[in-house]
Amino acid sequence: MCKFTKIFRHTYMAAETVTFASLKTQFTSRKAAGVYLLHGEEGYFIDAILRMAEALVDEADRDFNLYTLYAPQVDAATVSEACQRYPMMADRQVVIVKEAQNVSANWFKPLKSYVENASPTTVLVVACRGAACKSGEFVKAVQKAGGTVFESKKLKDSALSGAIADFVKVKGLTVDPKALSMLRDYVGSDLSRIYNEVDKLTVTLGQGAMITPEAVERNIGFSKDFNNYEFIAAISARDAGKAMTIVEYFKSNPKNNPTPITATVLANFFSNLLCCFYAADRSERGLMAACGFKWPSQLADVNRGLRNYTAAQTVQILSEIKDFDAMSKGNGSRQDPYDLLLSLTYRILTASGRL
Repeated sequence: MCKFTKIFRHTYMAAETVTFASLKTQFTSRKAAGVYLLHGEEGYFIDAILRMAEALVDEADRDFNLYTLYAPQVDAATVSEACQRYPMMADRQVVIVKEAQNVSANWFKPLKSYVENASPTTVLVVACRGAACKSGEFVKAVQKAGGTVFESKKLKDSALSGAIADFVKVKGLTVDPKALSMLRDYVGSDLSRIYNEVDKLTVTLGQGAMITPEAVERNIGFSKDFNNYEFIAAISARDAGKAMTIVEYFKSNPKNNPTPITATVLANFFSNLLCCFYAADRSERGLMAACGFKWPSQLADVNRGLRNYTAAQTVQILSEIKDFDAMSKGNGSRQDPYDLLLSLTYRILTASGRL
């Protein structure tokens, strides 16, 4: 098993322990099942599996034995008809149905009948990218018929840094903790963007290089001085001048500094801080476990926060962040989200601890 599949073996689970790793093994060994249903919020692994399904057909034979259909443009009866054709001078054909997240549950009914009597010379792959399949009956039919259902789940924020670090390692690079935070804050939880950015850095820096904050800034266009990493450092230190300066920078560069990401980063920081206030073990190891951190250096902001805030202030601040998140999305306020962020920053820095 390659390093890449080991990393995500336990992260992306679906019914009956179907994992990306197990599917990769099936496709690379060319022992594919007859029917696959791929669905879920995270599109990265669905895209990767679709590429592996296409690779089951030799490139020279794809005009005859590979069919790519789009669910909103065809009905399920047309898909069934394509699946029942015989492959041309080959042992099997592959039929891929994309965009199935955009059709109703009723669309799947004729396809359910096909699945129950699937052709042994066809591999059918139905993909609902970014959403769960709307037909629970179809999901059950695929499972009952011995097909494979794979649910691709969004990566949790708490696992994001580890996933990026692991992928960087797989690509033969190392990463500075600050650069890691910059990548996490800039890209968010979109795995496709994460891997695209790391791939770019791999090509630019070369094998064995370290990804530094300067490399992220130079190659991704993300300022190492004014980002969510530095914002949290200023907030944890209760450095009002720097925190307000960074918010003003965010306001002047909204495309690279969306407020929803800042809200998430703030919420994560103060949630970790609250966990540490009530941790039974206040040692370095204990605080790392409470926050789910891998490296002691990740505790730097938390340790500053423990010195500069109280548990009561932290509870108040988390409530303020929740209100800010709602208002910045237009719920109860039409103010500019960056003006709201400036106000939130002031309330964080002056929190009294009284709700």
